[in-house]
Amino acid sequence: MKILPYQPDQSGLAYSVGTTLDRFIKLKQSDFPFASGELSQLLRDIALAAKIVNRETTRAGLSNIGGAFGQVNVQGEEQQKLDVIANIRFMRALSKGGEVCAIVSEEEDAVIDLQNTSGKYVVAIDPLDGSSNIDVNISIGTIFSIYRRKTPTGSPIQVEDIMQAGTEQVAAGYVLYGSSTMLVYTTGCGVNGFTYEQSLGEFFLSHPNIQAPKNGEIYSVNEGTQKEWEEGFKAYIDQCKEKRYSARYIGSLVADFHRNLLKGGIYLYPATNKNPSGKLRLLYEANALALIAEQAGASATDGCQRILEIQPTTLHQRTPLLIGSSDMVKEAEAFMNCSVEKPLS
Repeated sequence: MKILPYQPDQSGLAYSVGTTLDRFIKLKQSDFPFASGELSQLLRDIALAAKIVNRETTRAGLSNIGGAFGQVNVQGEEQQKLDVIANIRFMRALSKGGEVCAIVSEEEDAVIDLQNTSGKYVVAIDPLDGSSNIDVNISIGTIFSIYRRKTPTGSPIQVEDIMQAGTEQVAAGYVLYGSSTMLVYTTGCGVNGFTYEQSLGEFFLSHPNIQAPKNGEIYSVNEGTQKEWEEGFKAYIDQCKEKRYSARYIGSLVADFHRNLLKGGIYLYPATNKNPSGKLRLLYEANALALIAEQAGASATDGCQRILEIQPTTLHQRTPLLIGSSDMVKEAEAFMNCSVEKPLS
């Protein structure tokens, strides 16, 4: 019997397909603070739900699942049909996976107790960010945060399991559904991006060790609310224009953040007269993106305080958000009025 050691084929027929998300997670499992397999499986569950949501978004125009659902969520925002579908898909994937004990969702008024007392993790998620853009075929996304529960497994969920500062996240990520679908995540050891290969049904590593530029020439803000800005913020935006920065605003948080993360820039959603506490949610939007930003060398602040250090007090708490290239965020902070105490909501 002849035995030969394996040698990879180097011919043109044997081009590399790449590293799948599943294989990458297994290779990096030793990086997890509590490496016992549950977090790895949890990330796979999220990836599976993302594939299903990707399928639904790409066929939305053909299957009559675009448009409004006819109900208003806890945020007072009109739900789109795909909001509801995405919420169902992620809820189902996380409940069946067995690693999660509770879920905080933008689409749910209360914490969803999965009654899985052996689950070690709490997930905070915006199942479909930017859903108002669905009907006009503009990029949308999913944002998620993963926390390790504070109370012992086997006991009921408590407030301290849910109300954790962003510094307590063990992982965070987002999925961008656009011209290509990408999943970007961190476990506190750098940021990696994976692009979905439709024909194989797999996410492949496409953006290893993402590093955000320290500076940039893009600012992303909804200038339609300019009359409600504080004077310092107006002055900063005026400076951006004087420096001839490019204004790029999609109106989809994930898409705007993703572009600035890769190309350099700053995304800003300030406090306004209408929304003095800001509009973006701390637990399942700002915290996740802030952790990703910092792991990629960028910064995230509410204008006065590091986002990850804000202690949440309410489930759907809102916050102003300045996030992006570190030098740009630092410069923007210098214009902010931090002597005024902002109300919680």
